[in-house]
Amino acid sequence: MDPLPQPVLPKFELEAKLRHENSLIMSGVLRDENPLDTSDDFNEFLEACRRGDLARCQELMSAGVNINGKDAFDYTPLIVASGCGHFDLVRLLLEAGAVAERNTFSGERCIYNALNDKIRKLLIQYDYSKSIDPLQPWSSYISSLLTMDRPKTTNISLVREVSQGCDAANFELHKFLLAARSPYFGKKLLAMPDIKSWKLAPAIPIESYRIVIRYLYLEELLPRDFAGAGGAGATKEQIFKGIDKVCRSLEVEHLWDTVDSASDRRLARQRYQDEAQRAQAQIEQFYKEHVIGGKIVVETDKAHDVKVQPDNPAFADCLLQADEPEAPEEASIVASDSNGKENRNGSSIPVGPVSDAPVNGRAPRRSVIYPVHKAMLVRSPYFHTMFTGPFLEAQDSDDLHIIKVDCSPQVLEVVLSFLYTDKADCGLDIALDLLYAADMLLLDRLKTKAAGLISSLGSGSKKKEDGKKGTAQDVGGVEVEPINVYDVIRAAWDLNVQRLEEFAARYIAARLESYIDEPEFAEMIQESASRIKNREETDTIELLDDIRYYLSERFRMRFEDAGWEEMMDENANPQADGGVVTEQQVLSDQEKGKQPTDSAVPKSEWIRTLDGTFVEDEFEAEEANYQILEGKIDELLDRLKLDA
Repeated sequence: MDPLPQPVLPKFELEAKLRHENSLIMSGVLRDENPLDTSDDFNEFLEACRRGDLARCQELMSAGVNINGKDAFDYTPLIVASGCGHFDLVRLLLEAGAVAERNTFSGERCIYNALNDKIRKLLIQYDYSKSIDPLQPWSSYISSLLTMDRPKTTNISLVREVSQGCDAANFELHKFLLAARSPYFGKKLLAMPDIKSWKLAPAIPIESYRIVIRYLYLEELLPRDFAGAGGAGATKEQIFKGIDKVCRSLEVEHLWDTVDSASDRRLARQRYQDEAQRAQAQIEQFYKEHVIGGKIVVETDKAHDVKVQPDNPAFADCLLQADEPEAPEEASIVASDSNGKENRNGSSIPVGPVSDAPVNGRAPRRSVIYPVHKAMLVRSPYFHTMFTGPFLEAQDSDDLHIIKVDCSPQVLEVVLSFLYTDKADCGLDIALDLLYAADMLLLDRLKTKAAGLISSLGSGSKKKEDGKKGTAQDVGGVEVEPINVYDVIRAAWDLNVQRLEEFAARYIAARLESYIDEPEFAEMIQESASRIKNREETDTIELLDDIRYYLSERFRMRFEDAGWEEMMDENANPQADGGVVTEQQVLSDQEKGKQPTDSAVPKSEWIRTLDGTFVEDEFEAEEANYQILEGKIDELLDRLKLDA
């Protein structure tokens, strides 16, 4: 059920709220969620938001620009994008974590400045239905590891035995997570990777250990968690002293910030977000050092010979294998010293010398094997089913199982980055492969991220649209498309991704004159029509309907305030607007070998339309081009013998 709309706050209340927020920020109680940013990258990001340049915005966001910063005039990227009417960019910023919280100055200002109701409704709906913390799903999953029973992913027990005045306790935990979150455990476990249990000091209350462990696993701590509890009847003071001792031993520095802010909801939320970001950075560092840094590169036919023991320095409990694409026959081998050496942390057994000689003139195909952790893999329902079912990969063995994943190593690294850190930054060249891999592994959020990357990076600069085919890069005078839009359409159909269908239709509509005469375009229209079983004459063609809609938007958006409806009205008087030349007049003049109606505009400044005729100004050119493109669509349908 949609949330009930709330009235926009009056201006004087907004000003009072801004003063109150500023006083809390100046006193250090609250963190400024929109800090002043005068860097060149941020200024370029704001300018890209004004233009609606999705591709450049995505590139700068991937480079780490602060999407919640503000300029000297208190403009944030979200305020700029909503005020300029860029709906897709507003959605991209919200999905990336841009703050749009009601009852805050910046959030209300976004709603005030929104150019249209469509963006305004998106802002309000997003605040009510989505968390403004983009790490919330990831941090919730880390917390759930504490109570996960199936599959078994823990590999170390923190044990306290029964003693006088102390109850027994046992915490089943994960070595890799302890090593990432605690410098103390990181050093100790690296020195003793085969350890299975760890004894806890009996003098410290068990509640102190439990609170620290919950903190390491990103569980939210509430005020009632610090009250006296436990079988031994520890007091609140004893629990606090125990927490202090454990934090000092494990070198955990920021737990007390969480304790101090537990009673203030907004402050607690900010501190929790800070801790989630800190945990993300720690796990990302562990992932880069031990998973990416510990990968093994071997020839594909020798991959099954790789043996890794369960007690390895990466604390991995399985291996993932991804094969590199087969090289063309004429490709030569480029020898790499790193491929023949043992990885830096020594987590693998070397397979042996790899011959640098080509086989039959071709480089031997290589595979990359990654030491990974089931605890993070089971974020994917695919792996969760694998490890909980009666499959070989779920059984214990002397050596770690090697699981082959049907994608390239580059794509698998992006998938693993998402599973470990919730980040999925990649280039447009592998975005489609990432989309298929996410669908195969049943990772809906990664699938959404991949679709967002394609629709933003593939959109190109606004300056290069309107008649040019793609965000062209000139290579030897030939324009190269950033992405094959036909592949995108087929992927959208295969995987049922509505967002990509809309993107592809909008992409083609912006460059229809470049696509309308291509045989591949006719094939796509025919394929779209054939998707409807038992097709009737009254059935529409979904792809063509979308293209027509965005084609209309392409012209209408520029001229809706300049009498476009009257210009497009077939029944309007052609002489009502003295400078307008209708399509019939243009075609008639062309047949007679004449130029359009005489005008004060010099002929050298006339504009050439798509069919080669000349008109006086851009308004007339756009009107003529729209009619020409619509006519070509009708001709295509007649040629294909389709009704739409």
